[in-house]
Amino acid sequence: MTHMTHHSTHLPHAPSLVITNLAATVKGVQVLDGLSLEVRPGQIVAVMGPNGAGKSSLCNVIAGHPFYKVTKGHISLGNKDVMMLAPDERGRAGIFLAFQHPLDVQGVHFGAFLLQIYRQRFPDKSVSDFYEALDKSLAVLHLDRSFTERQLNVGFSGGERKRAEVLQMLMLQPTIALLDETDSGLDIDSLAIVAKAIDALVKQGAGVLIVTHYNRIFEQVKPDVVHVMLKGKIAMSGDANLVKELEHKGYGWLKPGALKVV
Repeated sequence: MTHMTHHSTHLPHAPSLVITNLAATVKGVQVLDGLSLEVRPGQIVAVMGPNGAGKSSLCNVIAGHPFYKVTKGHISLGNKDVMMLAPDERGRAGIFLAFQHPLDVQGVHFGAFLLQIYRQRFPDKSVSDFYEALDKSLAVLHLDRSFTERQLNVGFSGGERKRAEVLQMLMLQPTIALLDETDSGLDIDSLAIVAKAIDALVKQGAGVLIVTHYNRIFEQVKPDVVHVMLKGKIAMSGDANLVKELEHKGYGWLKPGALKVV
């Protein structure tokens, strides 16, 4: 399978997400331990690693999940101090998290939910702007409007839940998109569609952080930077070639902080 290519547009107004020496706990257990990384506009950053490495915790901390307590370090988005913002304010500032396990919400109409979040993100846009954006986003995902006439994630298959997350991402046009294992459980056709959506977002100048165990998504989108996490730290960094190395060698040979290649 060939790589999709993407071209960083580096929009002048698009800020970078900068994480510096970040440490965090959840329920008293340390999950991040002095982690630093950057996601620039128009860039795809991969975060890989085994279960329990802290990958999902990183996404949750950036998004402002209230169960997580930051014990040191800093998160900024351009000149904004992300840590001073509530989770909804982080969303309005352009940080989007696609959940690893999206919840179903009984009684909430998906289309009405999309309209609400769109108007929160873009208060100056009209309802006709919303429907124009919706049809464009649905086309990218090979869906029609009937997909949005259901209750939010109720009765959705695993693949449909992931597409629903990606639809929200396309509608909100985030500055920074965090994809927490959005590729897991997808068949090859769905994976190609999600990759197309990521590519579209990156071409608009967004930065994308992809958290995954697997290399499959990187057969479709090529990461600019690859970080490997172990025990809440970055054990190794490299370019897209590191994905292939991990595919052959696994994670057992890495030690936290032992080796760093940029």
